[in-house]
Amino acid sequence: MPLGIDRSHFYEEKVKHIEKSNRVKDERIGSLETENAMLYLKLAQLRGALQHTRQESIEIHEQFEDESRFRKSVAESACKFKQELDNIKKDMQSVQNAAKEIPKQFNEQVQYANSVVQRHKMAFQSQSSSLSELQERLAHMELTLHDVTDRHAKEKKRRQELHNTLMELRGNIRVHCRVRPLMDFDRGQEDMSSFGRQGAKSEVVVHFVDDENVCVRTTKHNKVFEYERVYDMTETQNGLFDEVQPMLTSLLDGYNICIMAYGQTGSGKTHTMLGSHKNEDYNPTRETHPDEGVIPRAARELFRLTSEKQKGTHTVEVSVVEIYNNDIRDLLSHDPNIKHDINTGQDNSISLPTIISKQVDTVYDVMCLVQHGLHTRRESATLVHEHSSRSHLVVTLTVVSPAPSFFSKNSAPGDTTPRDSKGRSSSLSSSGSMPSGSMWQSNDLSTNSAGQAVIKTKLQLVDLAGSECVGMSGVKGQALRETANINKSLSALADVLGALAEHRAHVPYRNTRLTHLLQDSIGGDAKLLILLCVAPAQRYITESLQSLGFGARARQVQRGQTKRRLPSSAEKVSLDTPKNSRSISVTGPPPFSQR
Repeated sequence: MPLGIDRSHFYEEKVKHIEKSNRVKDERIGSLETENAMLYLKLAQLRGALQHTRQESIEIHEQFEDESRFRKSVAESACKFKQELDNIKKDMQSVQNAAKEIPKQFNEQVQYANSVVQRHKMAFQSQSSSLSELQERLAHMELTLHDVTDRHAKEKKRRQELHNTLMELRGNIRVHCRVRPLMDFDRGQEDMSSFGRQGAKSEVVVHFVDDENVCVRTTKHNKVFEYERVYDMTETQNGLFDEVQPMLTSLLDGYNICIMAYGQTGSGKTHTMLGSHKNEDYNPTRETHPDEGVIPRAARELFRLTSEKQKGTHTVEVSVVEIYNNDIRDLLSHDPNIKHDINTGQDNSISLPTIISKQVDTVYDVMCLVQHGLHTRRESATLVHEHSSRSHLVVTLTVVSPAPSFFSKNSAPGDTTPRDSKGRSSSLSSSGSMPSGSMWQSNDLSTNSAGQAVIKTKLQLVDLAGSECVGMSGVKGQALRETANINKSLSALADVLGALAEHRAHVPYRNTRLTHLLQDSIGGDAKLLILLCVAPAQRYITESLQSLGFGARARQVQRGQTKRRLPSSAEKVSLDTPKNSRSISVTGPPPFSQR
């Protein structure tokens, strides 16, 4: 361009054009940004739609798979049902075939049954002639069996009576044995699943054989012991007392009676003598209780016998003592810890003059006093027995009754000469002794305030403490000392019986207070019954054999005929008793044999 030309107008135009172009571009940029935003929004919407579509596709795919599996299971079930249906069709076909055969088989069976019936009918007809003969023979055999059974029962009863008579003449000690059932504590630490099983400590090894024999099964051989009576595990208290009861009749006939329970701890001695430990009162009721033991039943029987006598002629007194650690303690005393001494009379009779004896009129009175004494009796729990007695219990019922009729009421006070019913003096035998079969104890005669001679007889009921093994019972301290004294006294009792059985010149009665107190009963002045109580479990087999051996040795003791009580100066019942009395030997009626 040539110099000197005005170019300002040209630049302005160009600037305007550029600015316009810029505005157009800015508008275009804004429009594009708006369009871009719209595209981003649409892209987001399309992405959401795509995600939703994918989710629906997944759900549809899962539904398709579920439907495929369902169709597959339906197809399998249909195939299975088809197979079962085919099997059912086959079974139905076999049933139909069998049903078609049933009439034919039925006809065959009916024909066979008819032939059998016909054959048996013919056999019956052929044997009908001998049927009446067989019936007659059967009736005859039944009568013969009944007769033999009756004869056997009579002979058994007669044998028992002869045996009792022989035992009484010899003065043998009667021994009964009671086997108690298994108890829960017999298993010790063993599991309950092994209780009573073979090889376990609680296995039953003492077995009841019959009424007179008991068997102990040891590892080497079996040992059988024979006694006057054996009671099995199911024997009731009443059944046991039925065998003991006949002895009590002799009490009013002038004989002393002693019943003692012997056995190891936990063998059932206290249960036998008193009753169940479940009743802590030992049933001091006026009515008979099925669990009550020998002591309440004996008292009940004694009062029944006295009630049959003339009213007021018989009185009963009771005393309750225990021998604890070789000391005699009166359980009816206000201070049972006081020790008492044994007194030996001129006739060698044993008495405890310092103990309390209370007169009683009913069995309820007796058991209330016994219960009072039991509250202070020593008991403690050991590993063997929860209620282990730690002392020997002696309950004595003393009966004061009129003298036999040959001591006439016409006798003058102090005159002990036997007289007949008219008051005439009866003569003694030429030898000055009793007739054959009779034995009386010759003592000083005593009379009551009416001048009538009286006799005191006593019923001693003894619950001995149980022998025990220290290692098994786990006792220590004071209980260990108690166990030592218990075992010592029971060993002394066995020594006394051994000396009597061997007829030694010296019998060690005074080695312990127990044997000294029971000297009258053991030595022959009383009818003595020992109740052996035995636990049947294997863990006690040593103690059971010892107890059964003790009973076997006791049966061998022959003490001579039991002496019948005569009035004694030591048995005065009144301050009016004449002082001048003389010792005599008299003839009396024969003794009442044990029924």
